[in-house]
Amino acid sequence: MRRKSKPLQRFAPLLLFAGYAATAPAATPVPEVTGRLENPAIREASGLARSQREPGVLWVINDGGANEIVHAIDHAGIRQGEFKLKKSSNKDWEDLASFRLDDIAYLLIADIGDNLARRPYRTLYIVEEPQAAENHKAKIAWRLDYSYPNGPRDAESVAVDVENQRILILSKRDIPPLLYALPLHPEADDRLTASLLGPVLSLPRPRREDVEFALLRNDWYWQPTGMDISQDNLAAVIMTYRAVYYYERDPEQGWFDALNSKPLRISLGNFENAEAIAFADDQHTVVVTGEDKHSRVLRIDLNGAGNQ
Repeated sequence: MRRKSKPLQRFAPLLLFAGYAATAPAATPVPEVTGRLENPAIREASGLARSQREPGVLWVINDGGANEIVHAIDHAGIRQGEFKLKKSSNKDWEDLASFRLDDIAYLLIADIGDNLARRPYRTLYIVEEPQAAENHKAKIAWRLDYSYPNGPRDAESVAVDVENQRILILSKRDIPPLLYALPLHPEADDRLTASLLGPVLSLPRPRREDVEFALLRNDWYWQPTGMDISQDNLAAVIMTYRAVYYYERDPEQGWFDALNSKPLRISLGNFENAEAIAFADDQHTVVVTGEDKHSRVLRIDLNGAGNQ
């Protein structure tokens, strides 16, 4: 969902004062601008996912109403190709995820947006990831149509928990946001009902006045707009309009518990319309972009970072 944008200023460098640096804790990562979205067809980037086939390549989708095309870029935002997803509909594409199952690379396109909470069901499209090249067409490998157990919900955040073969979906407008789960590859084609795992309490809660004046101020800083899980399934990120929240998971821990632990908060400064986030080729690098035409692409280096 697009928000009114303002001019983006450069991120201020991190300043360390002499005498303090020796005793200071590890610095919080600072986002670095690596480029812009070059392709003018990417007007409202709402989802981002790393390629499972080609290092250095990311896949991007546009928000609802755009053509059913998935675009490929590099980490500087330079166009690498695209493909059209046959027999699909972009009612409100809001997130993108990638994963490997039985050694096959897949992309998941999440048509889960519902600003007015009126849609009776949502759709997740799974497609075998093609090579990044121009004018490809791809067929749906399988799709999941689902509803929520407690009525229609708006959501913009999806991640794949491959280890448990589950899809995780985080609602946007609930306070606190609610985490749901679906089977990754159900045996039947019947419409599903997502399982409610519970609220994610680790994200910031707005004050009452923040909610009351959000429309006037054009500020919904607490709402999650993207999510991803790292390739090793031990780290996750959730993004809101203001910040990225980085989580680490113990191997014995489930994702619901991990996402309710204290995360590392990484400010996005005055970067607005932040809607798309993904881990890069490893669990130590995150890439962010937004819903503006030629939006900047941000890189966050998480080496040495951990839940603080």
